[in-house]
Amino acid sequence: MKYYAVIVAGGSGNRMQTETPKQFLLLKNLPVLMHTIKAFAQSDSQPKILLVLNKEQQAYWLRLCEEFNFRIPHQIINGGTERFYSVKNAIETINEESIVAIHDAVRPLISKELIDKGFKQAETIGNVIAAVQSSDSVRMLRDNKTNALSRNEIYLVQTPQTFSLKILKESYKQEFSTHFTDDASVVELAGYEINIVEGERNNIKITYPIDLELAELLLKN
Repeated sequence: MKYYAVIVAGGSGNRMQTETPKQFLLLKNLPVLMHTIKAFAQSDSQPKILLVLNKEQQAYWLRLCEEFNFRIPHQIINGGTERFYSVKNAIETINEESIVAIHDAVRPLISKELIDKGFKQAETIGNVIAAVQSSDSVRMLRDNKTNALSRNEIYLVQTPQTFSLKILKESYKQEFSTHFTDDASVVELAGYEINIVEGERNNIKITYPIDLELAELLLKN
């Protein structure tokens, strides 16, 4: 069975209060995206890496690779206007029977253990997504009224989200919907039940400036 990793890097720096897209910001003297790619390259699964980037960012990325002497093999795929189209562009380039992990470029602290677990379990049961149980109390706001939810039943979804290529190809034949918040939501609407594997608290997403500071601290430790 072949393994692929689709790294989705379409984010901007808006919420980071910076003009530089967050996947290119420096984390421990290396762009965030390079940490993410290294994690997959160092996993036992050794997937072929497909990096989805907006066309206008590709030249900059290649310059960064030269500047940091970054030589990990990866194929660049053109990003789309939405994450849905970016992932679709990537999976359309894969034609052999395979297991595909889809991961946010700005989750650079992913462990090789979680990567490998995702590939192995998806190969057995068709799909698996990383998620952690909520440690906070949770309330739902609806019609200006709030209701408490059981945090034991609430999971915070992460990536990687790993699927058989067959499931992905079928699911991404659907028309785009604004209800698609991640790949699992696309696959679920196609009629598949989603399986969860325990994620990692360290597997944070770099969205706000404090996230970058936290990632620096976690890497030091």
